[in-house]
Amino acid sequence: MVTFSCSQNVEKDNLEKRMIGTWRLISSESHVKDSVIKEDLAGREMFKIITNSHFAFLYHDLQKGKDSKTALFVSGGGKCSFTDTTYTENLDYCNCRMWEGVKVNFKATVSNDTLTIEGLEKADKIDVNQYIIEKYIKL
Repeated sequence: MVTFSCSQNVEKDNLEKRMIGTWRLISSESHVKDSVIKEDLAGREMFKIITNSHFAFLYHDLQKGKDSKTALFVSGGGKCSFTDTTYTENLDYCNCRMWEGVKVNFKATVSNDTLTIEGLEKADKIDVNQYIIEKYIKL
């Protein structure tokens, strides 16, 4: 009798395949100490692009920077990886340069066209220690 074994991780492959694509942020909240801060997305838009090895995000105001009180542009990206239900981002590039080098392990789930990622963003060099939960819709 001959048997074959396949070392592929089905959960990892499934998560990776389901996450690859372009996503639009629909909600974001940060848990900092005893507070929950919900991101106000009115007049703003964020997209995340995920491949099997890299990710990128673009976050900007919809007034094209013309209102100095709401002007916003943040972008970044780097390598990403998938293990079981964990999605890891290594922020290699960011226009907010102090964020470069930050690594976050997210618990990731995809349900229909909605991606939810949650994890601890911790970066001592910029005094960040927050648990974030983000939801995206697939484009």
